[in-house]
Amino acid sequence: MLSRNPRHQRVCEKFMNDQLLQALEQIEEEKGISRDELLSMIETALAAAFRKDYGEKNQNVVVKFDPENMGVKVWDIKTVVATSEEAAEDPQKLIDVEAAQEMKKKAQVGDEISTDITPKSGTNFGRIAAQTAKQVIIQKLREAERNLQFSEFKSKERTLVNGVVQRVEGETVLVDMGKSTGVLFPSEQIRGEKYSLGQRLKVLVLHVEPAAKGPKITLSRSHPDMVRKLFELEVPEIYNGSVEIKSVAREAGSRSKIAVIANQDGIDPIGSCVGQKGSRVQTVMAELGGEKIDIIEYSDDPVKFIANSLSPAKILNVQLDEDAKEAKVGVLEDQLSLAIGKAGQNVRLAARLTGWKIDINGEKIEGQTENSEAESQNEEVAESPEEAS
Repeated sequence: MLSRNPRHQRVCEKFMNDQLLQALEQIEEEKGISRDELLSMIETALAAAFRKDYGEKNQNVVVKFDPENMGVKVWDIKTVVATSEEAAEDPQKLIDVEAAQEMKKKAQVGDEISTDITPKSGTNFGRIAAQTAKQVIIQKLREAERNLQFSEFKSKERTLVNGVVQRVEGETVLVDMGKSTGVLFPSEQIRGEKYSLGQRLKVLVLHVEPAAKGPKITLSRSHPDMVRKLFELEVPEIYNGSVEIKSVAREAGSRSKIAVIANQDGIDPIGSCVGQKGSRVQTVMAELGGEKIDIIEYSDDPVKFIANSLSPAKILNVQLDEDAKEAKVGVLEDQLSLAIGKAGQNVRLAARLTGWKIDINGEKIEGQTENSEAESQNEEVAESPEEAS
C-alpha cells in the first residue's frame, strides 16, 4: 500500500517508475525485444486483468499505459459498420452507424468510437486478475522470443553456421547453435560420417519453419550449397566476387564438381580455389571428411563447358542437340572408362553440373585404326609363316 503522506507517496511512485524502466531496459537488452513491444505486452496484460474484475459484456477493452507516471487509461473501442446485422456478428468490436452517431454525431462507417471506461475510483485488481496479467506477460514474452528466433534464423537460410552436437537419437542428430537447436536428418548427413556428443561442426541452415515451441530448423551437410559456402569462406576471391562459382554438382561423401569463372582479368579461377600447394581445397575437403573435389573452368560455350566437365578424361568431339538438350561426346576408347567414371559417377556429375544429358561413345582415330590393323596382320603372319611365304 502507498503511504497517505503525499510527499512519501510521490517518492514511492518515482521509485516504482525507476524500477519499471530498469526492468524494461534489462528485458530489452537480454531478450532483444523492443521497448514498444514490451509496453504493448503490459497493456495487453492490464486489459486482461481489467476484464476479469471490471469488464462488462461486449466491451472491447484497450488499455493505454504511461510508464513515466504509471498512469493507466482504459477504453472501449469499437469500429463503425453500416447495419445492426453486421454489428451483431461481433458486438464486442463492432457498432452500427446509428448507435455510433448517438455517441458521436459525425461518426461514419469505418471510424473508431472510443469510450473512456477508466474507473474514477482507480483500480484494485484481485489475486486472480493479477495472476491473469502475469500469465499474459509470460506468454507474450515467449511468443516474442520465438518470433525473434524465427526471424534471426530465417535470415540465415542457405548460410553456414557453427554448431555443437547436442544429442544423437538413432540416426538423427540434434545440433546446438546457441539460441536454438537444429535437426540434422539422416538424408542430410554425409554418407559414412559419424557424430559424437560435443563435436563441433559446420552445418548449412537448409530451411526454417515456425512452430509452437520455437523455430523448426533443418540442417544439412550433404547439400551442394555446403560446398559453395565453404569455398566462400576459404577463398577471398569468391567472397569479394572476383571469382564466381557458376554451378555445383555433388554426391556427398564421395565426390563433387564445381564450375568457376573469373570476373576480373588476370585472375586464375582454378588456381584461386586450389590455393598454394592445394591448401584451400584441402581445407574444404577436410571439412567434408575427405570428399574429392574437381574444380573446372566454366565456359559460355556449351561444347567447351561439357568437355571441361568430363575432366580428367580427354575429349575428341562434342555434338549438341539443343532442342533435346543432349550432348554426344566422343572419347578415345582407352579414355572411355575414365570419362564415365566408377559406376558412372563422372558423367553423372558432369551432366548435373552442365544441365545437359551426356552420352559418351568410344572412338578410334584414323592413324590408330591403321596401326592396329597392321599390327593384327603382323600377328597373323607371325602365327602362319607358311601362308606368309
